[in-house]
Amino acid sequence: MYTEKDLTIRPATEEDLYALWTLTYKEEAPEWKQWDAPYYEHKTLTFEEYLKEKNKRVEQDDFWLIEVEGKIIGSVSYYWEHKPSLWLEMGIGIYDSGYWSGGYGTRALRLWIDHLFNTLPLVRVGFTTWSGNHRMMKVGEKLGMTLEAKLRKCRYYNGKYYDSIRMGLLREEWEV
Repeated sequence: MYTEKDLTIRPATEEDLYALWTLTYKEEAPEWKQWDAPYYEHKTLTFEEYLKEKNKRVEQDDFWLIEVEGKIIGSVSYYWEHKPSLWLEMGIGIYDSGYWSGGYGTRALRLWIDHLFNTLPLVRVGFTTWSGNHRMMKVGEKLGMTLEAKLRKCRYYNGKYYDSIRMGLLREEWEV
């Protein structure tokens, strides 16, 4: 668990699952999905369906919750792009729109990067987003990340093409 003032990132527990399901899979078209890869289909799940995959969320190293003053607002995660070379990609979702544009994502991702560099033998961390998600690109800039790749017009959403954006940060850049 990592804490900065009123914000905490921590592993999920079984007691968190209903709140997390409500934020992520209860609604057919949640507002957060407009920013988090909206070109991929989002499907609702019943709570019972959601619980079938609880082992992917509860007490996992690669999926933690973001809380503000004890309220779950989102999650941070990572996956291995290529584990033999320790190429890790991370992600963040702030599901509660009341916490958008308030610096919570930047603070949570800063704590997550600290955690990843403190617990894994990584040389680099990074994320992929799309050019329609200006807030995520801004978070990367605030954290000192470098634009490493821009795949032009490869994401199609609402009748318009967007770029895929890859940002990264090296350990030596973080520890300065």
